[in-house]
Amino acid sequence: MSYQLNEDDFEMLPIIPIGDNDEEQNLDEIYSDLPVLPLKNTVLFSGVVLPISVGREKSIAAVKSSQSGDKNILVIAQKNMDAEDPSGNDLYQVGVLAKLLKLIKMPDGSITVIIQGKQKVNITKYTSESPFLRAHAKTIVDPNIETDKNFEALISNVREYAQRVVNLSPNLPSEASIILKNIDKTSYLLSFITSNLNISIDEKQKILELQDNGTKALKVMNALQTEVDMLELKNQLKTKVDSDLMKQQREYFLNQQLKVIQEELGGTDSNTKEIEAMRERAKTKKWNTSVDELFNKELQRLQRMHPASMESSMLHSFIDTLLDLPWNEYTEDQLDLKNATTILNEDHFGLEKIKQRILEYLAVLKLKGDMKSPILCFVGPPGVGKTSLGKSIARSMNRQYARIALGGLHDEAEIRGHRKTYIGAMPGRIIQTLKKVKSSNPVFILDEIDKVGHDHRGNPSSALLELLDPEQNNSFYDNYLETEYDLSKVMFIATANSLTNIPTPLLDRMEIIQLSGYSVEEKMTIARQHLIQKQREAHGLKAKDVKINDKCLQAIVEQYTRESGVRELDRMMASVMRYVAKSVVIGEAYDTNIKPEQLHDILGPLRYMRDKYEKQQPCGVAVGLAWTQVGGDILYIESVASPGKGGLTLTGNLGDVMKESATTALAFVKANAKNLGIDTRLFDQYNLHIHVPEGATPKDGPSAGITMMTTIVSSLTQRRVRNSVAMTGEISLRGKVTPVGGIKEKMLAAKRSGIKEIILCYQNEKDVIEIGEEYTKGLKFHYVENMLDVIELALDKKQTFDYPIVLN
Repeated sequence: MSYQLNEDDFEMLPIIPIGDNDEEQNLDEIYSDLPVLPLKNTVLFSGVVLPISVGREKSIAAVKSSQSGDKNILVIAQKNMDAEDPSGNDLYQVGVLAKLLKLIKMPDGSITVIIQGKQKVNITKYTSESPFLRAHAKTIVDPNIETDKNFEALISNVREYAQRVVNLSPNLPSEASIILKNIDKTSYLLSFITSNLNISIDEKQKILELQDNGTKALKVMNALQTEVDMLELKNQLKTKVDSDLMKQQREYFLNQQLKVIQEELGGTDSNTKEIEAMRERAKTKKWNTSVDELFNKELQRLQRMHPASMESSMLHSFIDTLLDLPWNEYTEDQLDLKNATTILNEDHFGLEKIKQRILEYLAVLKLKGDMKSPILCFVGPPGVGKTSLGKSIARSMNRQYARIALGGLHDEAEIRGHRKTYIGAMPGRIIQTLKKVKSSNPVFILDEIDKVGHDHRGNPSSALLELLDPEQNNSFYDNYLETEYDLSKVMFIATANSLTNIPTPLLDRMEIIQLSGYSVEEKMTIARQHLIQKQREAHGLKAKDVKINDKCLQAIVEQYTRESGVRELDRMMASVMRYVAKSVVIGEAYDTNIKPEQLHDILGPLRYMRDKYEKQQPCGVAVGLAWTQVGGDILYIESVASPGKGGLTLTGNLGDVMKESATTALAFVKANAKNLGIDTRLFDQYNLHIHVPEGATPKDGPSAGITMMTTIVSSLTQRRVRNSVAMTGEISLRGKVTPVGGIKEKMLAAKRSGIKEIILCYQNEKDVIEIGEEYTKGLKFHYVENMLDVIELALDKKQTFDYPIVLN
């Protein structure tokens, strides 16, 4: 509802209801040749007094003609609002017969008239258009208003909604509410409310033309309901805006007071500037709503604290951590597979399986655009390039490189962080590392994950469960931050020497990729392509100062190193470079082309003899192949029979599994003594002693089963084990040879030691095929199914009687 409309020709004053007309109305009368007053932006209803300002010349002439006559005038709304000199076609057909109550001349030449709507009429004919419009009209008789309960309820709702409009609208005077209460006649109530409704002229005209009062009341109520809804929404918005303004003003006032108090207590203006600088930095961060709320909350706390307080310093560090973290900041991945292949091949020789896995990841990332980063775990002996491979992966993907060492880690807080309420609290090492690399999608190396410990301070492996789960690490919770951090874009790579010490739940979350040791040829290639140049530059030498040919390299690899990786080889290269550097500095003459004969002077006496396993061993000595955390190794197993009562002695720091293998082997030999050519009296008259050298080194595992059996048979039959033969396999009481693991590591150890033949379980043939011909070159493999076949292949046909066996 509105009491004022801004129009070109009419300025409306408050519309005043007058109740019943004072004069008797003729409801069936025809009016002839009455002046017409067009209304441009409003509609007059019967029973309503409307003050209007008249400015158009024809309108002024029509008003003056009515003033000089019987003061009746036809008031009709314009349907064409653009017409400045409206004709009959520009006006609606239904209007109102009005009475001119008062005319007031204004100083600007216009006049203000007060007219009273008397009766709704229908224009039958326009008689003239000059000097103003005149027309014939006939009254429209509306039917009597029925007073049924439905209509009364409808009118009650109309009155109630009108009161709510008055109460909600700040522009309406309080008198309007009193007027509404004092209108008794329903037709005048509807006319008054419709006149003041904030609806279009067309809608008002339609209501005027309605003769069914029930329909008219329903339309009025719908319009009132719409206006009530709009006013309530406006009031809600205004209240919220006012509340926000009041809150801002209050905070400003309190901050000013706080600033004065802090200055009185010794605070400085630099603290305020620092807080403002933090607020400006926060505007550049890409964090989510929850982190933003946490930041603002802690910043407000910091602002209220004295700068010299301990808590202020702790809170300052926390806010700095939030600002330094790379929230949703990522480096752009380089998804060129050819370039990635080139980089991986430049940095690392071999490792084809791992390179293939990285290229597969890049290919999927390029096709899909986004994917959860895999959790890879590189498992292999030291020195094979597990950690350094992470740098190459990061470079090939154009990502930042991050690494933490988990070896010996005991405190769970090192992963999850400390709660910031503790003195000296700090975030976990994961969050700290991300802060350093300033990226949320680095290649992250978790080094030595198999060496994580646990004690009363917690189990870090439990904290790693969430970190290394692609389904959970998008909401990793750090105790210091007290909020979640998205690690799903980080490419985690764990490294380990062995899977034995990794908890099963943690192992289940990672994709295991095995790295084996290098062959002699691979070590030579790595030294030629990487190590020589690296150590030469590290010692300030030039290419012309030193050259190491292939024979010299082979001698260093075979005679001075015996490892799966290349760390010891790298140290040997450094020793050679130091020898050359000393000669260059003191100016003494030396051969720039290092030869194998010079290695004794440079590196000292030979450390490993290649022919150690090529010489014929006495009876009871067999060579086994073992897997260790540092790669494959060669294992002597010795046995001797001595007069006694059939006892079995085991020495060499053996584990339970190896002891059980020895017992099982002896039981099999006793059960098959006849087939093996052994006199059964030996088992009652001789004791058997089995020893594995290097007794200070713990040894365990099932791989020595067939070697244990071979050495027992060799001792009891006085038949030697053939030259350059090694074996590995597990045994059963029924004589079956079962497969074992670590075949590639064991095979490389055999090649390093000069072994020519290897005896394996037939089920391990598939493992040999997977290794590749370049590794198996020079080795002969015998695949066996039962233990009797092992004896047939391993032992000489003739007896040697290295020590006498006499039976009673």
